[in-house]
Amino acid sequence: MTNWGFICVVVLLSLYSETQGLTHSRFQVIFLPRRSSVHCYWGLLMSVSWLVVCLANYSYVMQDTDPKPQFKEKYFPQIMDHFNFNSMGNGTYEQRYLITDEYWKRGSGPIFFYTGNEGDIWEFALNSGFITELAAQQRALVIFAEHRYYGKSLPFGQDSFNIPEVGLLTVEQALADYAIMITELKQQLGASACPVIVFGGSYGGMLSVYMRLRYPNIVAGALAASAPILSTAGMGESKQFFQDVTSDFENYAPECRDAVRGAFQRLQDLAQIEDYGRIQSAFSLCKTPSSYKDIHQLNGLLRNAFTLMAMLDYPYSTHFMGSMPANPVKVACDTMLGGADLLHALKDTAGIVYNSTGDLTCFDLYTLYVECADPTGCGLGFNSLAWDYQACTEIEMCFESNNVSDMFPLMPFTEKQREQYCSKRWGVIPRPGWLKTQFWGDALSTASNIIFSNGDLDPWLAGCALIPFQTSLAFRFGAVIPLALQGPRL
Repeated sequence: MTNWGFICVVVLLSLYSETQGLTHSRFQVIFLPRRSSVHCYWGLLMSVSWLVVCLANYSYVMQDTDPKPQFKEKYFPQIMDHFNFNSMGNGTYEQRYLITDEYWKRGSGPIFFYTGNEGDIWEFALNSGFITELAAQQRALVIFAEHRYYGKSLPFGQDSFNIPEVGLLTVEQALADYAIMITELKQQLGASACPVIVFGGSYGGMLSVYMRLRYPNIVAGALAASAPILSTAGMGESKQFFQDVTSDFENYAPECRDAVRGAFQRLQDLAQIEDYGRIQSAFSLCKTPSSYKDIHQLNGLLRNAFTLMAMLDYPYSTHFMGSMPANPVKVACDTMLGGADLLHALKDTAGIVYNSTGDLTCFDLYTLYVECADPTGCGLGFNSLAWDYQACTEIEMCFESNNVSDMFPLMPFTEKQREQYCSKRWGVIPRPGWLKTQFWGDALSTASNIIFSNGDLDPWLAGCALIPFQTSLAFRFGAVIPLALQGPRL
């Protein structure tokens, strides 16, 4: 039997990418259909829903009528500890969520539920227009749920990141939050018969996959965009991530990669002779570095700038995770190749990320960037504390640069280094392999109704689900992966 639902998804993404003019990279979709013959409802939902969207979305985009729903901010009394009846009893905290029923066919329309990830939920709601486009076409209720310990969803308020209070920050607790919220909101809204489709990107995409695996009785299907379910479970090579970041710049211009590598070498040469004054001047640092620790911090800050530009390489300017120009990889390479001095060019390139407004007169090494258990960066503020803790417990990211397969300085981050850091910072010892054990790793042959979308420009690509699993299909089309959740910009 032809899977029209899957075909419609492919057509939708193809048409969508054509309207965006995104033919410079490729988009991969892997759909895991239900293995049982009893798949009528999901097939009907996918076939009808996606077919309508396929046909309507093309003219919809061309007419530039991007829906802008009015989300209502609400709070849900959420159980603090779902798995221990003694520790907190039935104590609750206020979990924030955003909701709009603007498009909803009350009582029968589907529910699109965004599994919030590592940040303020408004940031995700305002950068996921694809979901509201589908909601407008499918008359769906839309809910964006904030992840515990992020944004305003702090179980213990300002004390949430104390030890042991932070111990309730786990993937399992977050999934249980979403399961309880979905179940109770459906009852409150008279939506018990409405199917739930979860959406998510990056870590949120991982959570969407996990929701379908853990709570298939609650979630009918999932769309996971750029979900690195493999690399964050300790699977793959430690050098892969920064190799892929380098490839993004190399693909624009091999000379760009060489210029970046040369600039880092110049910095290393100056550090070896302890010419800290020259380094301070070249990078406009607020304080003159005076030790290996300061140089290591500078290398991390600079590497992080390239990482963010690779992850946010949209064809339009963004204000998500900071302000970024359109095509930041191109802008960065043009800056690197246009400078008369490599060190100054490297500083100006980092300024694309850290000084987008041009207001900073100097760079403070220890306020602009904070080293943590995630070598790809934790960000700043409370949200960075939460992600650092998760990277010390369940999320495994022992990625390193080596200056051989990538353009960055040698900066190892081994399991031993992770263990030492996490023990000192949070008083925990990581458990390698736990996420793979809990959520299957690449053993997804029995999973169903999950769409994985991945793009070639994404440095997380190698850590995502790339090869078709049993009974799955895979196709590639012109698009950039994060656009799968973004929506049209003409």
